[in-house]
Amino acid sequence: MILTNDTTRLALTAACFAAYGVTCFLPWLRMRRKRAAAGGRAGDASGWIVAYASQTGLGEELAQQTAAMLRLAGIDVRVMELGDVSAAALQGAERALFIASTYGEGDAPDGGAAFAGKLMTRSLPLPHLHYGVLALGDSSYAHFCGFGRALDGWLAAQGAQPLFPCVEVDRGASADLAPWRRHLSHLAGTSDAPDWAAPAFTPWRLVRRRLMNPGSAGAPIHHLELAPAAGALPAWQSGDLVQVVPPAQPDRPREYSIASVPEDGRVHLLVRLHRHDDGSTGIASGWLCQEADEGALIPLRLRPHRRFRLEDNAARPLILIGNGSGIAGLRGHLRARVAAGQGRNWLLFGERQRAHDLHYGDELAAWQEQGMLARLDLAFSRDEAGRIYVQDLLLPAADALRAWIADGAAIYVCGSLEGMAGGVDRALRGILGDDAVDALAAAGRYRRDVY
Repeated sequence: MILTNDTTRLALTAACFAAYGVTCFLPWLRMRRKRAAAGGRAGDASGWIVAYASQTGLGEELAQQTAAMLRLAGIDVRVMELGDVSAAALQGAERALFIASTYGEGDAPDGGAAFAGKLMTRSLPLPHLHYGVLALGDSSYAHFCGFGRALDGWLAAQGAQPLFPCVEVDRGASADLAPWRRHLSHLAGTSDAPDWAAPAFTPWRLVRRRLMNPGSAGAPIHHLELAPAAGALPAWQSGDLVQVVPPAQPDRPREYSIASVPEDGRVHLLVRLHRHDDGSTGIASGWLCQEADEGALIPLRLRPHRRFRLEDNAARPLILIGNGSGIAGLRGHLRARVAAGQGRNWLLFGERQRAHDLHYGDELAAWQEQGMLARLDLAFSRDEAGRIYVQDLLLPAADALRAWIADGAAIYVCGSLEGMAGGVDRALRGILGDDAVDALAAAGRYRRDVY
């Protein structure tokens, strides 16, 4: 407080405050003008949305690379999972790029299911939106790039204007991405681009291979252990994948769930030998299960699978559901949980015959004795006339399932797309309700790795 009646001193004081205010205001004004100028240079391209719907993480990686390329040109970009994109966000945007994987026979992946169910089933006028779609698919399926194509068609039907035709990429065909990069270069007004190349394949040695189901009525399934041929063991998390390149088809890597954790010192895989109707074996599975000798070098690279990692669920109770070779991804989580001392684990697993197909049965029994596997429910379809499958285990356990979910449990499903994944989803919705299952998925507490 200034205690004076001297008008001269008061005037000088006022002048000092004014000068101080001008000193503070001018830098703020210059910064504001600078930001406005930057916004003007970006023009109507500022505030773009890059949305991805990814099942195994490739779509998310491409979305981040797309955003990085736009940011090099000074364009403001929001990267979002498609399920988080609201109607208001779409109607308020002028530019949006969509990276859309296809799940199974033309369906939306888990990361886009909420968007497909809530927005793509109704009309939503989007006359101001300009958009592009990168559709990821696998040409071995009948509905190649089905969800990406459906998304492209829905956007056009809402009055949105395509910036360029839908770009479609076949699994493993990295050359298919070239048109997408060209379109981005044109939109961003720059030829500069971050490195889009995936990590290189490195040689890993096949240290061990063991037949897991001798005498089974099903196809042979093998446990494989691999170690780097040179250098340190790289890090990964439970839930991640590996890609291997069979020599007979080097342009189409095959993906397998990792059944181990880094503390094991090796990558463990569980590979079922696939046989075609003519008796020939699958290119990748035949090579890994029969043709490659122990000690052979396998080109391999690790691949993060963020949608199936534990992440925020690491401290929650876990409900793990799967069948067949899907036990691989679930075993990885169980090994991580055991290492962390987390014993609230419930495994529901299905196969053909208990006598031959209870993969890692000794390990599961040991975890039960140690208190690391709180509950184990098993279904063997060929042991009973009624053909009980893993999804059939859920209804009798409905009360326990609700209790685990109320206690904060997360659900992880790994295994076959045909039959099992859909059956498990229907059973969960019948027990918990559609809204509850959708809420679990939105919160990351319902995750799937199915094939």
